[in-house]
Amino acid sequence: MEYSLDITRQSLKELAKINEPFYSSIKKALDGLTLDPRPNGYKKLKGREGYRIRVGDYRVIYDIFDSLLLIEVITFWNRKDVYD
Repeated sequence: MEYSLDITRQSLKELAKINEPFYSSIKKALDGLTLDPRPNGYKKLKGREGYRIRVGDYRVIYDIFDSLLLIEVITFWNRKDVYD
């Protein structure tokens, strides 16, 4: 079954600020999440709800609602900003 993707308004603004080639890679990864919300390399976050996948230098933070077949994208973080 295919999941639907919900991207918050704030996340869309963050995504628009990301330059190529990362932008295209992230869009492709988001499309892949609708088919497989737990792809190879995904991680459950510690200390908060959600999951993350790595796409180049960026981390996509999202939550999965299996009962609704919904993926909610929470934010996109650049790797250098996450570990500060």
